[in-house]
Amino acid sequence: MLWQSHIKGFTTYLKLERSLSSNSVHAYLSDIDKLQQYFQSINQSPSLAAINVGDLRSFLSWLNQLGMLPSTQARVISGLKAFFTYLMLENEIQNDPTALIEAPKLSRKLPDTLNIHEINDLISAIDASKPEGMRNKAIIEVLYGCGLRVTELTELKISNIYPQIEFIKVIGKGNKERLVPIGGTALKLLDIYLSQVRVHVKIKKGNDDYVFLNRFGAKLSRISVFNLIKSLAVATGLKKSISPHTLRHSFATHLIEGGADLRAIQEMLGHSSITTTEIYTHVDRDYLREVITQFHPRS
Repeated sequence: MLWQSHIKGFTTYLKLERSLSSNSVHAYLSDIDKLQQYFQSINQSPSLAAINVGDLRSFLSWLNQLGMLPSTQARVISGLKAFFTYLMLENEIQNDPTALIEAPKLSRKLPDTLNIHEINDLISAIDASKPEGMRNKAIIEVLYGCGLRVTELTELKISNIYPQIEFIKVIGKGNKERLVPIGGTALKLLDIYLSQVRVHVKIKKGNDDYVFLNRFGAKLSRISVFNLIKSLAVATGLKKSISPHTLRHSFATHLIEGGADLRAIQEMLGHSSITTTEIYTHVDRDYLREVITQFHPRS
């Protein structure tokens, strides 16, 4: 299938013009690869200009037969729309076959959250006597205290911590920068980790400015943070299925329940659209309903 030169150009476009991370670029390329797999499965090899709406609808039907979740299908459609939009911009095709394709309707499932007692239990389960203990305590405090995505945590730089004004600079999706307040507890644990633990790690070249390092002196990986959260959930007997993102959801939920302004939360989370942040208002409504049910004499 003679798509490689177009895919190479699309990759460059995503990296340079849209400033997407390597993870995001990989996701887009994976979406294109699925379309290629479909055509291979039916022994066809069309040019990109020859692909039409009917082909894409058959492709979506194929994905459905494979048992792909609607949310994953929506992700694939989004990736293909970006690819064909790029081809239109480059005048490689005259018509965009994705223009009439709609993503499956998704129910906005509310993410699992932890209450403050459960978060405290996670932190208490960390053995501070081990070399990585204080680092892990700082990780949980920063994830929850600042509402960071896991990649934002692993990419956090020492030079982007401003303890005097209690802010950190975060590099979010699309390399967008934002300033996020950081609380005293998280700052204290960061200071202990940096000044008493990290200084004894032999740091690999090029990793000097990263805050969180593994035992080999390299930047901590995303999977290491996921494994940490899973192991702490097991250690505390937590029955919920949690990930680093659960702490981000908990951060936003607790702010909403405390009466924080939605726009302020949007800014701290780095959401480009307020509609993404508005999912947490449903948590607030459920909370209010529980309060009425529990305390109102007529409920």
